Amino acid sequence: MSTAPVVVAGASMAGLRTAEQLRAAGWTGPITLVGDEPHAPYNRPPLSKEVLAGKAGFDSLAFRPRAAVADVEWRLGTSVVRADLARQAVELSDGGSLSYAALVAATGMRPRRLRCPGPTAGRHTVRTLDDAQALREALTAPGVRVVVVGAGFIGCEVAATAVALGAAEVTVVDPLPLPMAGPLGELLGGALKRRHEQRGVRFALGCGVTGFEGEDRVTGVALADGRVLPADVVVESVGSIANTEWLDGNGLDLADGVLTDEHLRVGGRPEVVAVGDVARFPNARYDGVPRRVEHWSIPTDTAKHAARVLVAHLTGARHGLDPFAPLPTFWSDQHDFRLQSFGAPALGREDVRVLDGDPDGDVLVGYHHRDRLIGVVALGGQQAAAAAARYRAELLRQPAPTA
Repeated sequence: MSTAPVVVAGASMAGLRTAEQLRAAGWTGPITLVGDEPHAPYNRPPLSKEVLAGKAGFDSLAFRPRAAVADVEWRLGTSVVRADLARQAVELSDGGSLSYAALVAATGMRPRRLRCPGPTAGRHTVRTLDDAQALREALTAPGVRVVVVGAGFIGCEVAATAVALGAAEVTVVDPLPLPMAGPLGELLGGALKRRHEQRGVRFALGCGVTGFEGEDRVTGVALADGRVLPADVVVESVGSIANTEWLDGNGLDLADGVLTDEHLRVGGRPEVVAVGDVARFPNARYDGVPRRVEHWSIPTDTAKHAARVLVAHLTGARHGLDPFAPLPTFWSDQHDFRLQSFGAPALGREDVRVLDGDPDGDVLVGYHHRDRLIGVVALGGQQAAAAAARYRAELLRQPAPTA
């Protein structure tokens, strides 16, 4: 067995789960996790909800590592800045370097920022604990006017939290005609818009941002249609950028995350894998087109599969695994309702059917491709979420599509 470690670049949830799964798969050699944040791995979904609302602190978010990874080396507050895959070595931001027996790309994403003229003070993103804590302080100012740019998961959750905190005005801006139209389509997008409006959120949809008003800090958001929205706080929730620059120069496809094969291996190298939302992998459950998936379930799913693949390679064994075929899962809590999804609804937006309930109440919606159910989404209370969960087994049983 090699004395060089398995180096995990990225010490968030995906990195932690990979270390745990390496031990579960039988790897007893050294493991080193390298992460740019000073914090130990923690749960990110509460950042835009419980942390902003002041209901959760770091102690409640931090993952409790399993005993099996007590001997793992942690390099927190630093990052991998360059990898040389031919030499099997990485360089670190603190000037150090590490040779590896295997490498795990788990560097995740960072928020995309708007490239618009105007001041930067008063503009926020939500990706890290420090981001959420800074935004909470801004949102709790008396009479604050909030503009959220982006009507996706994070944008809608932040808008809901800002209303609950008593913000004077909360407006969501998006170039699409409905919130969360990309992953959910028109039917649920319209239902979401109505629910948010009933609770005090305003929308400026079908319109982009052209700039920010103000001298030292933001006082307004200029829109493409000529309007200027007053703003004391701006939250930019306009997508993510994959942290892949450290892999440049190795001949990899890094166009949108790290391209992998059907077993999460990178660039044809059996000793390099990618996990979490930086991995762009083909999913044999659907059409086999490589995609990144930014859902909470993916770090654990990718970690389990990739760890078994790596350990088989490191020990000279056969992994005997079928191609990676996870069932993506997500949920989103907004105001007093929840979105709960299983499968890939975005791939079935052309054929959306109400399975139960009503869009203005508790509703369960099915997404189909070629008359095959490939995703379900519930909107409403706990009963709706439970109804979606009952379809999980059916989605898992669905055979892979034929060519």
